[in-house]
Amino acid sequence: MKYEPTIGLEIHAELRTNTKMFCDSKNDPDEKNPNVNICPVCMAHPGVLPTINKEAVHQVLRVGTAMGGKLADYSEFDRKNYFYPDIPKAYQLSQFEFPLVSGGELRGVELTRIHLEEDTARSSHTSESGSSLVDFNRAGVPLMELVTEPVIHSSEEAGNFGRELRLLLKILEASNANMEKGEMRVEVNISIAEKGAELGTKVEIKNLNSFKAVEKSIEFEIQRQIELLDSGESIVQETRGWDESKGVTFSQRIKEEAADYRYFPEPDLPKLKLGELEEFNTENLRESLPELPNEKRVRLAKTYNLNSDSIEVYVSDKKLSEFFEKVVDELERSKEKATLASNYILNNLVAIKNLEGHVTERIRPVTFAKIIALVHNGEVSSNGAVELIEKTVEDSVLEVGVRSLAASEGLLQQNDEDALIAIVDAVLSENTDAVGEFKSGKEQALQYLVGQGMKASKGSANPAKLKEIIKARI
Repeated sequence: MKYEPTIGLEIHAELRTNTKMFCDSKNDPDEKNPNVNICPVCMAHPGVLPTINKEAVHQVLRVGTAMGGKLADYSEFDRKNYFYPDIPKAYQLSQFEFPLVSGGELRGVELTRIHLEEDTARSSHTSESGSSLVDFNRAGVPLMELVTEPVIHSSEEAGNFGRELRLLLKILEASNANMEKGEMRVEVNISIAEKGAELGTKVEIKNLNSFKAVEKSIEFEIQRQIELLDSGESIVQETRGWDESKGVTFSQRIKEEAADYRYFPEPDLPKLKLGELEEFNTENLRESLPELPNEKRVRLAKTYNLNSDSIEVYVSDKKLSEFFEKVVDELERSKEKATLASNYILNNLVAIKNLEGHVTERIRPVTFAKIIALVHNGEVSSNGAVELIEKTVEDSVLEVGVRSLAASEGLLQQNDEDALIAIVDAVLSENTDAVGEFKSGKEQALQYLVGQGMKASKGSANPAKLKEIIKARI
């Protein structure tokens, strides 16, 4: 390829706090009624004074610690001046020169900074009446902004970084990061240049609300810029939007520079001397972190020999992961039984439909472990295990005598050797042609004989035992 794309990301995530960034109005992303979670501070009434939300600062520092960033010893807030209907003050409280976190990396992508600011109100436009409405419930909500270095070179890499960040934010419980609700938004900075040349002119694509949109918009913009360069035209530095229905980017405005915002320190907020606060000590922050996604991937692979697809499910679903590990504890942490349990959890348990709440709330780990033990010991077939799982879940049985249930449902496999030998002898005498075919090397004849044995036992025989005895008797 003649050209190389260079991509940087700016990602905003609303933080999970009880109140907004600079006032005590409720931070509730699920509020349906407009303009109820507001107060004189977030509405910028004259004479009001903001107060810093300590928990929001704490959350950003935890995120920075998890990503190996350098935490600020000193920080401050700044006024970012611009006028728009969703900014009540005509400026946004943000951070410019002294972010809370500098550097760090995630999925091999280096970070520039992570800082805190307040979110804007939400605007809506009605085509029928031609009017525009503003809901200020979101105005002032704590907003984390993360900026990467321009080190990404493909749409896939950008999408994967965003997905990993969303996963991390959820595991840290720093943000719900629901993109469909606007709790996480992505902006892409992209430039095209010939390989080995200096970076090209940067174009920004704003307010992308899905990773599919991130990837598709990057792919379109790369092609658009290549076509312009090939035709001898120049790239204009601008902000563009993404039209999902048409699959194209479109020009919105000429890109602002930092100087256009006339940043200056916020006079109504104190400076932050973070190094003087014990709870913001690096060691204390590190101790507050749960097991991080990559740590969990390594541990699950090493401890249980799970495949990467299974591991990704457990990394992203905390309740399912906790259930799996409790089941494995009941199975004495056997790797073989862990793999078996995982297969039934991911292929059968999660497939049960129309249940209220999380499926793992409908069956106890000890009960599930007993089902797995029956399968492992050859006492219940694979199909029988599925029936047992469905039976215990559908009947809301929290604790049950699993063997008794299997017996009452006719699911226990027959392992008595004398009984199975009698069945095998009868099958062999009635199917001499199949016996002869097996002796001549036709392996499928053995499967036929096993099937006849299962039929003779009305499905109660252990097929593995049957096969073993048939081979021995022949």
